Amino acid sequence: MNLLAARDVTVRRGGRVILDGVSLQAQPGDFIAVIGPNGAGKSTLLSALSGLLKPDAGVVTLDGHALTLNAALARRRAYLPQNARCEWPLSVERLVALGLTPSLPAFGGLPEIYESRITRVLQVCDLASRREQSATTLSGGELMRAMLARAIVGDPQILIVDEPVAGLDPRHALDTMRLLGEFAAAGKMVIAAMHDLTLAGRYAGRILALKDGRVLGDGPSASLTPALIRAVFEVNACISGEGPSLMVDYQPG
Repeated sequence: MNLLAARDVTVRRGGRVILDGVSLQAQPGDFIAVIGPNGAGKSTLLSALSGLLKPDAGVVTLDGHALTLNAALARRRAYLPQNARCEWPLSVERLVALGLTPSLPAFGGLPEIYESRITRVLQVCDLASRREQSATTLSGGELMRAMLARAIVGDPQILIVDEPVAGLDPRHALDTMRLLGEFAAAGKMVIAAMHDLTLAGRYAGRILALKDGRVLGDGPSASLTPALIRAVFEVNACISGEGPSLMVDYQPG
């Protein structure tokens, strides 16, 4: 069923409250954009929802059971952290193949079905020409796309990504958002922390707004209003258009 829920999740670090009683529910088909200023708790929330961080209070559950970091979870969900890095001179193909690790047989080579899957995601992420190139020689934007390819190659039911368009040029940022939207439309769950409010409003079906570790708003994309932006970011905003034509313009208030 893949019903992911956080109930009254609180996280403290160094005496500071990073998340303060955050609750949400997500289900297949959801594309949730988590927005908020720097330090709002977005990355911490995504880490908790991924099972990588245990809350100090509250609980994260998957299908009614407390989230447990194990092989079964690794096969169902993929997590792309912010500023993902590759320190080893692996080829792009091998880097992407790491995303299949939870599903690979214990012995033998890479099954043919996975070879074709790697080829497909390299094409989708515009990296086919970089297949044999060392990942350490990629540009920042290319590496981000390679990391996204690694996250999706296992066809996860839950995809949690932190700033997936950071450092991408306009074409690849749009391609990435379309890809995430297609994932959700296919019945997968997508949760993405984002700073680009225009892209969040265009492609996500739901906006979760955080400030100082608390939820200030949680609703459909239409809930991204000048009033919410003012409350969250302390800037004045003008929103024009809707759907693929939506634009958010803001200035200091």
